[in-house]
Amino acid sequence: MQHVTVIGAGTMGNGIAHVFAQNGFQVHLADLSQQALEKAMATIAKNLDRMVSGQKISPELKEQTLARLVPTQDMAQALAQAELVVEAATENTELKLKIFAQMDQLSPRGAILATNTSSISITRIAAATSRPEQVIGMHFMNPVPVMRLVEVIRGYKTSDQTTQAVFELSRALGKTPVEVNDFPGFAANRILMPMINEAIITLNEGVAGVQEIDTVMKLGMAHPMGPLQLADFIGLDVCLSILRVLNDGLGNDKYAPSPLLVNMVNAGNLGVKSGEGFYDWSKGTKELIVARKFVR
Repeated sequence: MQHVTVIGAGTMGNGIAHVFAQNGFQVHLADLSQQALEKAMATIAKNLDRMVSGQKISPELKEQTLARLVPTQDMAQALAQAELVVEAATENTELKLKIFAQMDQLSPRGAILATNTSSISITRIAAATSRPEQVIGMHFMNPVPVMRLVEVIRGYKTSDQTTQAVFELSRALGKTPVEVNDFPGFAANRILMPMINEAIITLNEGVAGVQEIDTVMKLGMAHPMGPLQLADFIGLDVCLSILRVLNDGLGNDKYAPSPLLVNMVNAGNLGVKSGEGFYDWSKGTKELIVARKFVR
């Protein structure tokens, strides 16, 4: 396999495109927004420069990686030669169904269609195509160039051949694939999101403050990052979306999102992407500054 197409040039999409290109694949990175594509290519170049400075890759590999990347707004062009397509659009079910119908129509018949969804049913997404046996979840972790895990999710009709191919591809990227079944939130977010939600509830009930909660989890539980800081990095809107998928899909109120999380998303405080969440990210500092007082 040589030709890979990534749909969506956001944080996850540009990271996925980066790792495929760095490992020798020809990559089309497709997005409807030229601005998003330009930002993605700048981010990839910046990350590669950081890797060169840290002596993790050579300057020659950086240039080869960039040369393998083709940003485009033309979906038909992006999919014409694809052997694997990885969709990394916004975590919205209807949008993903629409994209997969288009991917199915424009991709070669033998192409594997993968989604980077973090919670939405692979079986439901596959039903939007004429090749459900070739549809699979390929859930990378953020930041993609750094994190080794790929959660591989089989839909109801995903074939053994498709699953094996994705396992081999993941290993070719230097990743560790783990197979999980198609349940709401899969494994990673089925465990992670209730923890983040409980941290927000703990804050909202006044048990402890933002930095105190994160410090407890970092120093007491050996987490590299506290749950509230992690929520800011993931995006509070993404956390809310996943919790709603868990709540609706599993029918259990223990997954109901905290009202504080709902209010913050409604207010546009989404974390790093908006400049403010539980912490203030507006100045680009690495110092953790609590953004504001949180009204219970």
